This record gives sequence, C-alpha cells and structure tokens, in this order.
Amino acid sequence: MEGAAERGVLPVLVVLAVLAACGSSSEIIEGPKNVTALKGSEARFNCTISQGWKLVMWALRGTVVLSMTPNETIITSDRFTSASYQEGGNFISEMIIHDVQLSDAGQVKCSLQNSNRDGAAFLSVQVMGQLLIPGGSLVVIEDKPCNVTCRALNWTLLPDLSWEIGVPVSHSSYYSIPEPEDLQSAVSVLALTPQGNGTVTCVAEMKGLDVRESVTVNLTVVQPPLESSYQSQIRKSATVKTSKDTAGTKLKSANENYGYHSDESRTTQPASLHAKSSEAGVPEQCSSRQPHQESDHRQLGPANHPQVSFYVASPKKVRNVTLV
Repeated sequence: MEGAAERGVLPVLVVLAVLAACGSSSEIIEGPKNVTALKGSEARFNCTISQGWKLVMWALRGTVVLSMTPNETIITSDRFTSASYQEGGNFISEMIIHDVQLSDAGQVKCSLQNSNRDGAAFLSVQVMGQLLIPGGSLVVIEDKPCNVTCRALNWTLLPDLSWEIGVPVSHSSYYSIPEPEDLQSAVSVLALTPQGNGTVTCVAEMKGLDVRESVTVNLTVVQPPLESSYQSQIRKSATVKTSKDTAGTKLKSANENYGYHSDESRTTQPASLHAKSSEAGVPEQCSSRQPHQESDHRQLGPANHPQVSFYVASPKKVRNVTLV
C-alpha cells in the first residue's frame, strides 16, 4: 500500500511542477523608465516581457488604466492607449498617455498576472511658462553700454536661460538668477556695447527635455545726440568775451593823450554770461524709445540763455588816442 501511495503522489508532483514551470515561463525582463513630459504632451513607457505571458497590466498612481491579453486590449480611457512590438523573441508592451496633466505625475507600474515581480517608473510633469523681454523693440546709442532683460515667468522647473546676439558688439556678457520671491520665475540680464543694428534672442531650455522656447527683439542703433544750440551759444559767447578782452589789452598798451579830461562820468556795464549745462548719464537699461535729440535751430529765449549787453555813455568831447 505504501508503495502504491508513493506511486500516486509522484504524478501529482509532476503536474504541479509543470504548472509551476508554465507560470514562471513569462517574466518582466526590463521595466519602464522615468519620463519627464510637458503638460499637454504625450508620455510613453515600455515594458519588455518574455514569451508566454497571459495578461499585462499598466497602472498609474495605483490604478489600473490599461490591460492587455494576447488577443485584445482593454482600455479604460481614451487618454491611455497601447502599442506592441517584438524584439529578439521578447514582447514589448508600450503604454501611451495622451494630453498629460499635472495630476498624472506619479508612479507608473507594469505587472503580469500571477507574478510577484513588476516594473515601476515615475512620471514628472512640467509646465512651460512665459518668456518675454519687456519693452519690445529697443533703441540704443552706438558704443554706449546698456542692458537687455529677459524674464521667465511661471515655469514649474526653471529653464536654462541663454542669449543669441545678432548684432555687432564690442563687448557682451550675461548672467541669470532666480527671482528671489518667486521660485517659478527667473531673470537673465544681457550687457552689451552695440555697434550696429540687428536682433537679440533670449533662449529658454528645459532640463531633461528636448524643449526650446525663445523670444527675439529688434535692436536699433543710433548716433549719440547732437550738441544743443544752447551749448553752442555758450561757446560763441565765450569767444566774443575773449575777443573783447584782447582788444582792451591792446588799447592799454597804446599811448594815451593824458591832457584830456572828461566832464561827464561814464557808466558802462561789462557783458554778463549766464550758463547752465548738464550731462546725461548712460542708462543701465536699453531704451524702448528713440533718444531725444535737441534741434540746433531752437529759438533762444531771454530767460534761460546767455545775455550780452553793452552800455556806452553819450560823449560830448572827443577823446583822442594815438596808436603807435
């Protein structure tokens, strides 16, 4: 009896071994990898499985969203679709998440029926914010240093900011820093000394993504403002005063007839100059409007321009001066 029992148990053990072998014939060879995606874009995850599988399940944040059998695909939402491939005798299951949302960020898991092993990855979702150069097109002075500012606003992960310079310059450099009170914004400042017209472009590149955003503005270079007529008049008045001082020196060096005496006191008032000038400093920020240039033909008024006055007494006697 004992021998018969042993003979009956042996076939059962063989069947169990065969079933165990069938159940373990399929396994996950390589699970999905971490993915970073932009909001509104697609995210793809691959899971490589050996032959003999019966059911593949994809879960997002702990909820099964997609299932596959060798004969059909069970879809719970149009946002989750699948694709499959054969590679080297293995089966590759791909899950595609369409129109990725911020709420999708989390764990993605690929698993098999009756298997304790699964493959897991993480989905990160980023939002591309705004990129702008305040002021639009810029007007700058030739060979005068100025700054151009670029701002990246409302990015979930701050991008790398850089510049592309499409104008001739004698010097250029830039630096980028996060906004101190806004962790989702940054600013980049380009310092340059322009020598001609062209464009400058601020470029934002997202870390971990092949995504590039840029903004371009035109840069117009003008000559330094001409000197005003007010400044020109100051120089002319100074020249007139210098000429009269020279003429007075020559008269003093002549031989004067000291026998002459005047019966009337002479009242004269020397010429007077009233001048005020100022120099405009170089602004750190490039101007978005045309620099003001004063006209050389502006009419001079009596209140704020140099005055030259001469008062000569009416002579009753003739004063003789002999020049040698």
